[in-house]
Amino acid sequence: MPATNEQKLKYIAKLVAECKNCNLYKNALNHVPGFGNPNAEIVFIGEAPGATEDKLGLPFVGNSGKLLDKLLNSINVPRSDVFICNILKHRPPENRDPLPAEIIYCTPFLKAQLLVIKPKIIITLGRFAMNYFFPDDRISSVHGQIKKIIWKEIPLTIIPVYHPSAGLRNGAMLKSLQQDFLNIGKFLGKI
Repeated sequence: MPATNEQKLKYIAKLVAECKNCNLYKNALNHVPGFGNPNAEIVFIGEAPGATEDKLGLPFVGNSGKLLDKLLNSINVPRSDVFICNILKHRPPENRDPLPAEIIYCTPFLKAQLLVIKPKIIITLGRFAMNYFFPDDRISSVHGQIKKIIWKEIPLTIIPVYHPSAGLRNGAMLKSLQQDFLNIGKFLGKI
């Protein structure tokens, strides 16, 4: 009997827990591989775990996660219907930006997760997640745009938006984020 998506994602999480390819694991309390519906049609990809995520081993459970929950509620998408993960699977010290080598070491796990889930829609949260798919784009220029691509032979709709943490720090970005989510809700036929 073939493995289920849930079993495959647990195996990837085990590999993340064992990963020592970069030094991030040394200061991390927990690995944060991702969490959510293993058969989700929508995957959210952020940048890296923060302090609360590192403490609990779950993505987007701190202040950014609370804002993400409000945004999801605003478009009638239950968190239980989506899968949420990050580019990096361990917290960078002081929440600094991911380093290029760390991204190179972590993204095979992300790729494996996406190949298991095979989502129809990916919503990238912030520039690092967006740059995984569109390395030459700027988030300020493309946020909210609906982009259709073929990635690893999988047809995807990718919608880049600002990271919720940017919305918490900047009122103008929060308004953009809220508007982008309303547009996502309309695109999904949820509102």
